Amino acid sequence: MPWLSLFEHPGGVAVGPGSHVVYDVVRNEAHFGAAAVSGHALSWELGEDEPEGAKLSAEVDLDPSVEWIMRCDRVDFPPGGVAHLHTHPGPGIRCLLAGEIRIETEGSTETYGPFEAWFERGPDPVFAAASPVEETSFVRVMLLPREWEGKRTIRYVSPEDAEKPKTQRATIFFDHALAPRR
Repeated sequence: MPWLSLFEHPGGVAVGPGSHVVYDVVRNEAHFGAAAVSGHALSWELGEDEPEGAKLSAEVDLDPSVEWIMRCDRVDFPPGGVAHLHTHPGPGIRCLLAGEIRIETEGSTETYGPFEAWFERGPDPVFAAASPVEETSFVRVMLLPREWEGKRTIRYVSPEDAEKPKTQRATIFFDHALAPRR
């Protein structure tokens, strides 16, 4: 199975072609493949082996019969914002940019601060609560079946939650098709 890994580069980074996402923290821009950022950057890599030096790595189960995309997006919450119990159609690694967020999933609760990262498998229900006193945002890279290209991926567990006002706002930077896996 392949590995999805996140790296932090406070002084910048340059990567060659491949299944890489580079996020420019200062400019709030994301790039797929070969890219260079001279300032603070985050990068995600999809590879066959667990790399050394990653902030976070997770083995991801990608059905080879499915066409996959790599999405990079940013999610912003106002103070006190929540994402009610929900799932996603694929795995991903998130990295908090600002504020604080509490993530509850699979019977555990973790609180993350700026530039701390976490992995979500996708089908496991997650509840997220942003800082009650400041804006909170994170950037993430998810691996999704191609049928989700350009679509919102959040699916609420409870029909009542699906009807509640949504305080979070997601901005998709891109969906990029991945080469078929064998």
